[in-house]
Amino acid sequence: MSILVVLESQADGLKRTSCEAITAAVDVAGGAAVTGIIFNGSQQHLAMAGAYGLTTVLNVSGDEWSAHPSARMAAAISEAATKVGATLVLFGANSTGKNIAPRVAVRLSAGFLPDCVALHGSASAIEATRPVYAGKALVNVKSTTSTTVATLRPNLFTAKNVGGSAAASEAFAPSQTSSIPSLQVTNVTRNEGQLDVSEADIIVSGGRGLKGPEHFNLVENLAKSLGAAVGASRAVVDAGWRPHREQVGQTGKTVSPTMYVACGISGAVQHLAGMSSSKIIVAINKDKDAPIFSVADYGIVGDVFEVLPRLTTAISAVTGKN
Repeated sequence: MSILVVLESQADGLKRTSCEAITAAVDVAGGAAVTGIIFNGSQQHLAMAGAYGLTTVLNVSGDEWSAHPSARMAAAISEAATKVGATLVLFGANSTGKNIAPRVAVRLSAGFLPDCVALHGSASAIEATRPVYAGKALVNVKSTTSTTVATLRPNLFTAKNVGGSAAASEAFAPSQTSSIPSLQVTNVTRNEGQLDVSEADIIVSGGRGLKGPEHFNLVENLAKSLGAAVGASRAVVDAGWRPHREQVGQTGKTVSPTMYVACGISGAVQHLAGMSSSKIIVAINKDKDAPIFSVADYGIVGDVFEVLPRLTTAISAVTGKN
């Protein structure tokens, strides 16, 4: 009986979703072992994993993993779960988790609990709370299989740095992946220097109220003054104003930042499903009856073209960011 945590790396260490998953695993372990698995992990990654509570990390090395082949990664993680006798496998509910976790669940004939906002019980009898009906209700669910795979919604599980020493690296060479075909990556576009909306503490999103892509600099400027990520509604992305990676909503990314600022977004149910779990919601819209105000903690009824520049100037004067 143990827990396997799937770790994701980035240039400066582990992704925050991975640190949150480590903390969640340690909290529900109930004495069970907690092991991580990472692909091409460095000493920096191991040090960070140890700081958040892991003592051992299975390190899968090789150039073939640099393109993140989904099917092969799922096979490797499934084999690792079997190796350590995992009764629970945890992912962050970001793009990687949503892509690979279901594959792992199928390979392990495991129950699958997606987008969890809370975990209860123990490694051998895990229960979770997750949203249903586009976030209108929460349900408690549990798996009856011997192994459970779960993804954790970002920013709802507080990552706790416990000051542990670097985790021990255990080389792991999967034996079942060489025969699995994978897609060939021909081009990679990176959003270097841009915050990912799924992990950001603050998000400033824009909607159709901005009237065109040429006005999105107003959102970008406000985001810069707050040190925030830039988000967008589905209508904006469908119109080609912003890239899909910024889309927040039921068909985009589900986010739970400390503060979400909606600029010129009416608040359709599909959008609310992706951001209603934000801790503080600020809405800026000239329509006082816009649905977004029904979930907002703070609202400004006004024209975004007038409000955003003044708000940016005031915030920049405090933060020094412009």
